[in-house]
Amino acid sequence: MSVRIQHLTVLLLAATLGMGSPVVVPDVQAAERPGVAQMLERVTPAVVNISVTGRVAARSNPLQSDPLFRRYFGLPDTPEESVPTQSVGSGVIIDADKGYILTNHHVIDKAESIEVTLTDMRRLDATLIGSDPATDVALLQVDAADLEAVPMADSSTLRVGDFVAAIGNPFGIGQTVTSGIVSALDRVGINRDGYEDFIQTDASINPGNSGGALVDYNGNLIGINSAIIAPSGGNVGIGFAVPINMARSVVDQLVEFGEVQRGVLGVTVTDVTPDVVQALGLKVRNGAVVQSVSPDSPAESVGLLPGDVIVAANGKAIKGASDLRNTIGLIRVGEKVNIDYMREEARHEASATIATLDAQSLAASPAADTAVQGATFDAVPEDDPNYGGQPGVLVTAVEQDSRAWNNGLRPGDVVTAVNRRPVVSVDDLQKLLGDGRGTVALNILRDNQSMFLIMR
Repeated sequence: MSVRIQHLTVLLLAATLGMGSPVVVPDVQAAERPGVAQMLERVTPAVVNISVTGRVAARSNPLQSDPLFRRYFGLPDTPEESVPTQSVGSGVIIDADKGYILTNHHVIDKAESIEVTLTDMRRLDATLIGSDPATDVALLQVDAADLEAVPMADSSTLRVGDFVAAIGNPFGIGQTVTSGIVSALDRVGINRDGYEDFIQTDASINPGNSGGALVDYNGNLIGINSAIIAPSGGNVGIGFAVPINMARSVVDQLVEFGEVQRGVLGVTVTDVTPDVVQALGLKVRNGAVVQSVSPDSPAESVGLLPGDVIVAANGKAIKGASDLRNTIGLIRVGEKVNIDYMREEARHEASATIATLDAQSLAASPAADTAVQGATFDAVPEDDPNYGGQPGVLVTAVEQDSRAWNNGLRPGDVVTAVNRRPVVSVDDLQKLLGDGRGTVALNILRDNQSMFLIMR
């Protein structure tokens, strides 16, 4: 009964309101609404749509390459080798006076013509200043007045949880803004052939967003949207952006040289992992373990040795091998890099001058998985070039596809130390290897070059 009376009261009240004075809607000013509209009004004019026309190799049936087949069906003697393509992406104006637009390399790759559309619907032909596939960064230039640019922030100050907004042209439907947070930092492994230090975000990023802006709460540019993980072909809340600090260092070289002139330190490295820490008795938990040092390289000139652990470069802590690779890969040839490294338990410093890429070998040391099963050892014979030099044990044979082979050992290698303990004889080697379980670190000589292998 009480329930019915309550319902009747509500109905009467509603009827009274309907028959009386009209309901007054509060006058809420736009500035009072929560959101980032005011910030976006400043930023969005600097984000552009990019349309690319190019050509790619045509897919054809192998029979079409047969002269008899083409003659029988009246096909042209020269089969078509390429077909025209069109694609869309996004870009960000970073210098209004010079008309510089930052985008992704994969957006303009193989482009024959590039057209930029501004938010005021002006269409401009763009010139490619240069691009860098390794970082997926490209720089365009347009000739136009009254452009707006996005100010660049320091992406090294980002924290997980910071607010971000992604602006771009998803699926070519027009400029779109999505928002989220920084989900993770220093992501690697997305493009294993490139230099990576991605910002991960849950702001929706879809095909067509590539090259667009990732901005912070203040409307400052912190990244260039570059990649997504999309099992279904669309956004699933995992997107990646190139940090603006990395992009800015690339842009500087693209403006000056039209390309990135990378140099090398002359080392191959691996991550500091718990088994490496145990094998070497390290006191650090992060860094890049030097596996090999190239002859006549900057690293050799400053005394770096296999087994050293690089923990900082130019004052920046090195977390692992990819971190060091990214840092060195963005330093110009001829510039110095200050290296902090651990040897035994002592910390050392060195200043090396980065050398040209073609002057050094960048071949990575073979990965080490297990112990040395499948290899045979003997004393270094008198006719061996290593005889009389550094004490060690010769690897006389290695079975292909064996554990030792997969670990990287090769016939002719000379093992000089196990877990940094010198090896003089085969007996020494057997004692130091023990039962072969766990992780061991081998110092070896190969072609007069010192190397360092982690054997898991």
